[in-house]
Amino acid sequence: MESKQDRSARRASYRRDHMVGKHHYISRDFAEREEKHLWNNVWQVACREEEIPNPGNYIVYDIVDQSIVVTRGQDGEIRAFHNVCPHRGRKLVGREGTAREFVCGYHGWRFALTGECTRVVDRDDWGGCLTDADINLHPVTLGRWGGFVFINMNPDCEPLDEFLGPVKERCEKFEFENLRFRWYRTVIFPANWKVVLEGFTEAYHVQQTHPQLLEFIEDYSSSGSFGRHGAFWYPPLAEGASRFTVSSRLNRERDPDTRKYVIGYQEEMEATLKAMVTPRSLNATKRLLSEVAADAPSAEVLGKAWQFQREAAIEDGAGWPTVTPEYIRESKTDWHVFPNVAYLHSNIDGVLFYRSRPNGHDVDSCIFDVWSLVRYAPGKAPPLEREFFPDTEDLDFGKILNQDFANLKEVQKG
Repeated sequence: MESKQDRSARRASYRRDHMVGKHHYISRDFAEREEKHLWNNVWQVACREEEIPNPGNYIVYDIVDQSIVVTRGQDGEIRAFHNVCPHRGRKLVGREGTAREFVCGYHGWRFALTGECTRVVDRDDWGGCLTDADINLHPVTLGRWGGFVFINMNPDCEPLDEFLGPVKERCEKFEFENLRFRWYRTVIFPANWKVVLEGFTEAYHVQQTHPQLLEFIEDYSSSGSFGRHGAFWYPPLAEGASRFTVSSRLNRERDPDTRKYVIGYQEEMEATLKAMVTPRSLNATKRLLSEVAADAPSAEVLGKAWQFQREAAIEDGAGWPTVTPEYIRESKTDWHVFPNVAYLHSNIDGVLFYRSRPNGHDVDSCIFDVWSLVRYAPGKAPPLEREFFPDTEDLDFGKILNQDFANLKEVQKG
């Protein structure tokens, strides 16, 4: 039998080995180690393909003190380069734009969208000592999946497919490449990048932070790791039970009409988040009121809701992926794609993505991007408008995200 002393020693050892210290979130030394060992060696999402749809389009991805330009060439290929003139190190371009070539504003060196240096002013004066390797833009390893453009600054990195393994295995069939931006918002948030991302990789906080959702769902969740990535999901309920119901935490009798919970949840999400649920899927789901009986079993209600959403998307020209209920269950609900992306895909019609990254060398703030992505019919997506907020003063991202933000500010302070 384990003694009290041995038990205390075991617990102390567990804490040493498994507890995360605050220095991970506030230490400049730890951030410097991230800069050296993490950001320069890991796959990370730089942009979506639809952000650079035409030849000459480019977008810049900044991470700590590195700047990467991702561009679509005249041949339609997407490439990535360090956003730096190899002569004196001047940054070449700003946040986004369209160009036939990149021109350094310092000495006028010019670069094709394929990275080759096409002009060095007065090159003969260099006495022939410049080689193409010296003067071309420095390429960055690039990969694509699901409409996302990934970059890795380590030329000897593992293949993207290998890195994404368990994520691709469970989410490939959802056709993320067919999603387009409903909205795109970026805020400079007063918390470490990990504090912010962690707020969106678990559902444990729903019962306290989002109590309004307990009116529509049983919120108890499970989570697990999948290689370097992680996920949470809602475990199976007893046969005949529905996830869409009043939470057992409220100690209230469940209404036998499952329709009210399914529709109520979607109405709440559309009104307060405008992500995951779409106006099209909400309107389709409301067919339950006229086409499904109030006392229908939960499985029938959910099956019909799924059918109505699928029919509406196909009729609208947006299409629908070929996925089975079993595949959906195994795909989990929320994924943390290491190191700095998370997404919620509990609804096929819309997916909510988060990307968090350091704000330069400031350990107490980060650049936080939130994307609402939706299945649109070709040509029906709204024009892309990136909203930028330099701070959180008067910030209003809707009730649900506002509730999350209120926590994360105080976590960094704490």
